[in-house]
Amino acid sequence: MINRIIQKRIMNRMQAGKVLIIAGARRTGKTVLIKEIIKSLDEPCLYLNGEDYTTSLKLQNKGIDEYRQIIGNNKYLVIDEAQKIEKAGQILKLMVDEIEGLHVLITGSSAFDISNNVGEPLTGRKYSFQLHPLAQCELQSHENPIETESRLESRLLFGSYPEIVTISDNQRKIEYLTELVNSYLLKDILTLDSLKNSSKLVNILRLLAFQVGNEVSINELAQNVGLNKNTVEKYLDLLSKVFVIYRIEGYSRNLRKEISKSPRYYFWDNGIRNMLIANFNPLVLRNDVGQLWENYIISERLKLQHFEGWLSNNYFWRTYDQQEIDWVEERDGKLYAFEMKYSNKNKKVPGAWAKNYPDAVYNVINRENYLSFILKKEFL
Repeated sequence: MINRIIQKRIMNRMQAGKVLIIAGARRTGKTVLIKEIIKSLDEPCLYLNGEDYTTSLKLQNKGIDEYRQIIGNNKYLVIDEAQKIEKAGQILKLMVDEIEGLHVLITGSSAFDISNNVGEPLTGRKYSFQLHPLAQCELQSHENPIETESRLESRLLFGSYPEIVTISDNQRKIEYLTELVNSYLLKDILTLDSLKNSSKLVNILRLLAFQVGNEVSINELAQNVGLNKNTVEKYLDLLSKVFVIYRIEGYSRNLRKEISKSPRYYFWDNGIRNMLIANFNPLVLRNDVGQLWENYIISERLKLQHFEGWLSNNYFWRTYDQQEIDWVEERDGKLYAFEMKYSNKNKKVPGAWAKNYPDAVYNVINRENYLSFILKKEFL
């Protein structure tokens, strides 16, 4: 059993009159996590599955006395896939406001549904957490340094969804990722806002997969998939809300040569990215190793930020004369710049960056030092 880092933070936030929301993509381990949390509770708990029709029906159109009867002597209410329950936010608001001593924990696969169906009525009454595929900081206690090194290529190719790390056969990993993308991930996305054009959505994701580490022109993306710009922007927003991709803006202090209008997109998981382009060839046969490395390191850094709960504004930086930095963190009143290189060669800090941001910290993240970057807040 791999302990999830956010479990301790969730337990520390548990309090009566509040609703804790765990949101994340399907198959990231939300159900396993809440069942582990239930085991650690010292008071009676009522567990409900929001995808069960009977459960959903039982909670509809009830008065507070009926909700008290449903809760009974339980001090904790846990609802998995709560966004499937109509008016879940209003129901939970009534419960936590009127039932003294009630602690509530819910999960949902879609941030879009969670924020609109559940989250909005709970303003001021909720804490939200995100669960992502396994991070190296969670796997570290289950493997020695030799195992970590030997599994690096697999993580660059197949990612770190919980079930993926338990599968040893590469063909089975590919089959799992195929099923995950086609039956779960896209299904979740297409249910949002009544989206029906799955082929256009897949085409957008594939184009993003090929452009990892590069700025993305929304206009060009729209032209390539045959949709208008507003529709593409809507799709990209939804893809971000269901934790498939992560948008990064360019860093700029309005200096003349800095590019800041076109964003970059990274995938939360390398396996999803490689599934979309149907390429699981070993690294020696690939021409995109740099992209795989950059996406992996940045996704791991993002997971570390979210799981540990520390704040950072994240950017890339590039100028019109092609000087660039892959990753910039603005936190604790300082700038930290990082360049991602799969080879162990160092790269000098770009001259324009050094001139305009002389107080910023600069480092190259390569195979010799990457673990420090994805395991700790402060790079050593």
